[in-house]
Amino acid sequence: MTAVQLPPVAPEVTATLVEDLSPRLRKRLDAAVTKLGARPTHRDGDTVTIAVDDETELRLHAPGGVVATVDAITCGCLLAPACVHRAAAACAAPTADPAPEPADRPSRAVPEPASATDPAPGSASSPEVAGPAQRAAADALWSAGAAVLEAGVDGAGAVTQSTLLRAAHTARLRHLPRAAGAALSVVTLLRAARAGDPSYRTADLVTALAELLGTAHRVGTASGAELAAVRGAARRPYSPGGSLRLYGLFTEPVVTDSGHGGVRTWVAGSDGRLCTVGDVAPGGVGRALGVADRAVRLGDSALTHRELGRAGLAVSGATVSPDGRLGAGKGVKAVTARGAAWTEPPLAALWETPPSEQAARALRSASRYADPDGGGSDLLFLDVELLGAVRESGGTCLLARCEGGMCVRLTVADDDPALAHRDNLTLLAAAPGTRLRIIGRLVPALHPRLTLLACSHPTGEGTIDLGLDRLRRADLPDPAAPVHLAPLRPEGSGAHSPLYLLERRVEQTVPAGRAALGMLGDVTAETRRMRRAGLPTAAGLLTALCTSAAQRDRDLFGRLLPADTDGFATYWLAAARYTADVAESLCAAAWEPTQAR
Repeated sequence: MTAVQLPPVAPEVTATLVEDLSPRLRKRLDAAVTKLGARPTHRDGDTVTIAVDDETELRLHAPGGVVATVDAITCGCLLAPACVHRAAAACAAPTADPAPEPADRPSRAVPEPASATDPAPGSASSPEVAGPAQRAAADALWSAGAAVLEAGVDGAGAVTQSTLLRAAHTARLRHLPRAAGAALSVVTLLRAARAGDPSYRTADLVTALAELLGTAHRVGTASGAELAAVRGAARRPYSPGGSLRLYGLFTEPVVTDSGHGGVRTWVAGSDGRLCTVGDVAPGGVGRALGVADRAVRLGDSALTHRELGRAGLAVSGATVSPDGRLGAGKGVKAVTARGAAWTEPPLAALWETPPSEQAARALRSASRYADPDGGGSDLLFLDVELLGAVRESGGTCLLARCEGGMCVRLTVADDDPALAHRDNLTLLAAAPGTRLRIIGRLVPALHPRLTLLACSHPTGEGTIDLGLDRLRRADLPDPAAPVHLAPLRPEGSGAHSPLYLLERRVEQTVPAGRAALGMLGDVTAETRRMRRAGLPTAAGLLTALCTSAAQRDRDLFGRLLPADTDGFATYWLAAARYTADVAESLCAAAWEPTQAR
């Protein structure tokens, strides 16, 4: 049999199968997952078969592509259905996205029973708060997340992950989709880390864990509009947008680590609001290149994505999500209309906002812990003069000068050789002195930095989608005198900030857990350095974090008491959120005109 991808399994199915195991089999579960992952698999329609051994087969039945019930996983061994194989198969498979709630089910809290003395619901003196069931679900998520911090990646095996999956399922049933989604993200990243996935980054798991713990905590303290944001939405809410006149800006290829590929075309309305039309599905970079020349899925438009990036649309019956995605429902009608050059209204106005204001807006959108569906975009629109290529620790980037003399580093959005990003950046770097109008995506850093997505054509005619269109040397002006650039050093007030001393302790917790951080020794020198740099809060958080990690009390007989996992998780969350907020503040400061050199 050949190896095929296992179908995704619903979170509650995995949790139930693990919970049903005996304590003895739970101890063997991680080894069983590893062993099963190396066995040959075969697909026949909706069923995937795993050869447990030469005589035993295990089947996952996935009608509709998802294993949705416990009975859909069967094993032919003598111990079935109480064997470890069924749970191991569920743990080895990807976690399925939760099914959407019925359209008529409100995504809100189950209200608490009102007492005779309670103010009227919705009154000014009675803002909406989470019900007991929601608070209980949030507490379960907090405990599961704290257990991950306690154990670290190395200790967070299938049993710990199943606890998270159970908590995520319960949270979804209690109408807490944001927290449930964060828990599923943590499970996915834990599995990637333990499997040695090359795309895994510890920083991603730090962000996911902090989002999970932070959201779970806020459920119990938030009220009113904040509570609605903390709960999140089970489905992307599209609201009526009426009639829209849209002007194409550019098209970017989208290639994800999960194997999906496609494109996203950016358009702007008459009022300058940015919207997107996307087409992303399994297929990788090959699909991204092919979809660019397919018709846009919006009304009856015959425009391809490439064409829409330079043309226009008149849309009636439009629906738009809070983050600007245009819906493609049956009631949407769209016809081709005249586009606009980047130097013409209404698009020209996008380049008139000062870079510092654009960066502040982009940071609000790109924040690691921004409330979902908060709107806004992480794109910047700049007029620049190219200075040439410069080397830095991560490779080579293109240096450009924008308004006020500020220098911005431009990097590739994707290094895949099948895409045009790298080749185009290399050519542009060979043309110092060239003036361009560019669109880039903010990269949060201690200096102005963007990934370069699109630019005006060097000849002044038209625009270039830098991931899809390929420049030629003939397109570039005659090279100016070379610009000799010294090796770049980070700019801005935070260039030499010792904030990283706290950041690295936050990250060190994730791979090996609380105990590993507790053994790192004295941090007095580090806290002294942070206080000298004007970061007393960071110094205090580092001290509290390491002290909590090392603290283990004993009872009257000298036996170690259980560690205070909740206390440690609280300090860790505070440190993670603090470092993210300060880093974003330093990034915003780097874009201020006073930071230009």
